[in-house]
Amino acid sequence: MEMRHEEAPRSPSTHSMIEPMARDLLQLREAFVVHLRDIRQVSPNTLRAYSRDLLRFFAFLAPPPEPLPPAHRLSTARLRLYLGSLHEEGLSASTLARHLSTLRIFFGWLEEVGHVEANPAAALRGPKRGRRLPRYLEEAEIEQLLAAPSAEDAEEFRDRALLEVLYSTGCRVAELVALDEPDVDLRRGLVRLEGKGRKERLGMLGKPACQALERYFVHKSIRNLDRHTLFLNRFGTRLTDRSVRRILNRCLQRAGIYRHCTPHTLRHSFATHLLNRGADLRSIQEMLGHASLGSTQIYTHVSVESLRKLYQQAHPLAD
Repeated sequence: MEMRHEEAPRSPSTHSMIEPMARDLLQLREAFVVHLRDIRQVSPNTLRAYSRDLLRFFAFLAPPPEPLPPAHRLSTARLRLYLGSLHEEGLSASTLARHLSTLRIFFGWLEEVGHVEANPAAALRGPKRGRRLPRYLEEAEIEQLLAAPSAEDAEEFRDRALLEVLYSTGCRVAELVALDEPDVDLRRGLVRLEGKGRKERLGMLGKPACQALERYFVHKSIRNLDRHTLFLNRFGTRLTDRSVRRILNRCLQRAGIYRHCTPHTLRHSFATHLLNRGADLRSIQEMLGHASLGSTQIYTHVSVESLRKLYQQAHPLAD
C-alpha cells in the first residue's frame, strides 16, 4: 500500500497575505479613520482633513466608477505624480505639505498593520515653506474687542464671557465649545481644557474673565437655561466653532477692527502678549498645550519683530 506523505503547510508569502486584504482602498480608509478617531484620538477637524485628502488621492488614482488599485501596488513614483499634479493646480506649499503628511501617515499605518510591505510615501520630500508669522491683535485692540459686547441682554453676556475665556486662557476654539460648567472653577480662576489627543490641562482665568462668567451664569440661572453645557446658542444647545467665528466677526465690526481675525488670532495674541511682558517660553508652551517647544518658538519671532519696530522708532541711529 502506497504511503502518502502529507506536505507540511507552507506559510503564505507576504504578498499573498497582503493582496486579499488590500483590494479595497475605500474600506482601508474607513478603518484608518476609525483608528485615528479611537486610538490616536485626533480632533474632528484633523479627521475631516485626512479623510478629504485621501478621497482626493483616490480620485486621482482612478476616477469613479473605475476600480481603485490595491494598496500594495502603489509606488513612490505614483505618489510623486499625484503630488506633482497638486503642484500644477497651484496649491500652496503648506497645503502640499499637508497632503504629503496625510499620505505618510496613511501608508505608515498600512505598513504597521500589514497591508503594505513598506511605506511608499516615506521617501518623498515636501516643498520648502517659508515660516509665516502668526497674526495677532495689539493689546489696545483686544481691549476694544472685549468691550464690544456691552448691551445687557442674553447674547451680550454670553459673547463677553466667550471672548474673555478665549483670550484669558489662549484655548483653541474646539476646546472652548467643548467646555461644560463643571470645567470652570471661578473660586480658583481655573478652567479644565481638553486639548488634542484628549490631553487635559488647566487654563488660567483672569479677573475680567471670572467676572464675565459670573454675570453669564446668573443670567443662565434666571432664564432656566441648561446649566451643564457652558456656551449655548439661542436654541439652548451647544455652540459650534462656526458660531464662535460669527460672534467674533460681529464683535470685531462693532469694535472697528476691520482686518482678518479668527478665534485662533486670540490664541496667538494671548501667547504674543505673554512673551512681550516677560513670560518664559516653557510656561507659554504649557498654557497653550503644545506637545513640543518648537511649536511655541514661532512667538519669539513675533516678539523680535515688535522689538525691531520699537527700536527703529526710538533709537536715534536705527536708520
